[in-house]
Amino acid sequence: MKTSAVMALAFASTVTSSVVAQDRSEWPSNFTVGTASQGGTYFAYGSGWANFVADNLDVSGGAEITGGPMQNMALVHTGDLKFGLTTMGPAQESIDGSSPLAPGMKMDNACAMFPMYETPFSVTALSSSGITSISDIPDGATIGFGPAGSTSDTYFPRIMETLGVDFERRNGSWSDLGGQLQDGLIDVVAFAAGIPIPAVSQLEVQTDVTIIGMTKEEAKKVTEEFPVSEFMIPASTYQSLSEPSRVVSMWNFAIANCDVPESFVYEITRLTMENNDKMVSIHKAAQNSVPENYTKNQVLPWHPGAARWFNENGYTIEEANIAQ
Repeated sequence: MKTSAVMALAFASTVTSSVVAQDRSEWPSNFTVGTASQGGTYFAYGSGWANFVADNLDVSGGAEITGGPMQNMALVHTGDLKFGLTTMGPAQESIDGSSPLAPGMKMDNACAMFPMYETPFSVTALSSSGITSISDIPDGATIGFGPAGSTSDTYFPRIMETLGVDFERRNGSWSDLGGQLQDGLIDVVAFAAGIPIPAVSQLEVQTDVTIIGMTKEEAKKVTEEFPVSEFMIPASTYQSLSEPSRVVSMWNFAIANCDVPESFVYEITRLTMENNDKMVSIHKAAQNSVPENYTKNQVLPWHPGAARWFNENGYTIEEANIAQ
């Protein structure tokens, strides 16, 4: 038997023995993870993660295309989806009852499971446009901001306004907006997604693009105004980058409906947090999907199952921060 096959069997055996020890009587027969549009990191990460969980816990599961973090908060809160992916900014607005999808509804039945990665906010233009900085974006430029209600659509227009950019707004999936950029139908795309963004990687294979960062002054202005922090996109992320690109970013977390059985969420959290190499093989952004980043959640209550795994493994989550 080949070494890889032996390792696979050993891994499967380890997972199975742990799961068998759990009481599965209350586990759902299937689950769905809310992601975002195709061409974005959420869809790639969420689809791969759902399949990884389904294969190893022997529960039917998959991903669903959604409008992104804001809609995922609503779908998970109501129980229409058991799991989803969200960003801290939209999560805070949803919990506060200020989501544009359901104004006044406090979406407090969505619980944190584990940290995913940071979402950098970056701008991409065709090299032929001559746009090499945010200040180069001409007045009245058409900017693609991603799906309506996404993290990018929620924050990037306000960021652009803060930086003095005058623009026409365009929404759509990342793949669709990438195609529109390539065809000259829009001037730039304002991406907010984990890196590398599939749509950008695809674009730079097909045409010459410029990935636009922020100046120190621009980044400082934005971090003072929004729940983001400065972030450097490594030059190795894209072929089009010759040096690191300064932008801003926001953290993402996987979420579960707070009523999903504790033992099920415990097993999913354990599987995910203890197999980072498998997660990185799904998407490179998962390099940051490690337990140490649990402190990046200052917004969502923790699911009891997830909190149990973290507390058992030396990461302290106080009782007051765990959903009851």
